[in-house]
Amino acid sequence: MNLEKELATRIAGEIVLSKEPGRTIKKWREIFRLSQKELAGLLGMSVSVISDYENGRRKSPGAAMIRKIVEALIEFDAQRGREILKRFENIYKGKKDSAILDIRDFLTPIKCREIADVLECEIVANEDLLDRFIYGYTVVDSLKAILEMRSDEFIKLYGLTSQRAIVFTKVKIGRSPFIAIKVAPIKPAFVILNKPKNVDKLGIEIAKRERIPVAVTRLSVRKIIDRLRGV
Repeated sequence: MNLEKELATRIAGEIVLSKEPGRTIKKWREIFRLSQKELAGLLGMSVSVISDYENGRRKSPGAAMIRKIVEALIEFDAQRGREILKRFENIYKGKKDSAILDIRDFLTPIKCREIADVLECEIVANEDLLDRFIYGYTVVDSLKAILEMRSDEFIKLYGLTSQRAIVFTKVKIGRSPFIAIKVAPIKPAFVILNKPKNVDKLGIEIAKRERIPVAVTRLSVRKIIDRLRGV
């Protein structure tokens, strides 16, 4: 199976298996950076139809409609140089980076607040942003990431979209991850620090300026991964 077919199969499978297929369609539309208007234009239908699907006002699309949506996304990506396809190949088909302990995308978007509850988090910054939706998570060994990953490899932490939670393990105060976030062109939607001795004030200030909610979890790395995989 070539990469385009593999990515298309993944997208279609997620929509079919999702309990809320409309939200999953929205997730993939936003990953490919299409507006509802653009997707509607590619499909030759009104924007209201796309909106109705995504908001659950119209019954789940059938196999033919799902196929059209997936083909439109793949074609749109091809017109822009296959940006998403290249990221898919690099992240999911390439050599695994030892700094990334686990990485996964959710079938449907999940609020940061739900992830915080699952990981028994204490919120330390921007609690008002916990209702934002995220599409996946990455659990990263901070020491290995800082010592072994080149600056251009940090994009691997974001999977197919930056709308995700990044859990930084092996942190003392969390300054280094926040400095890396500050200078990077792509920002995560939610940051979770694992067992810091305390949380760096500069890191918190960076998070506030970048509008990123920050939480702390005391769970073990194994429990973090197990619970996230169960979401």
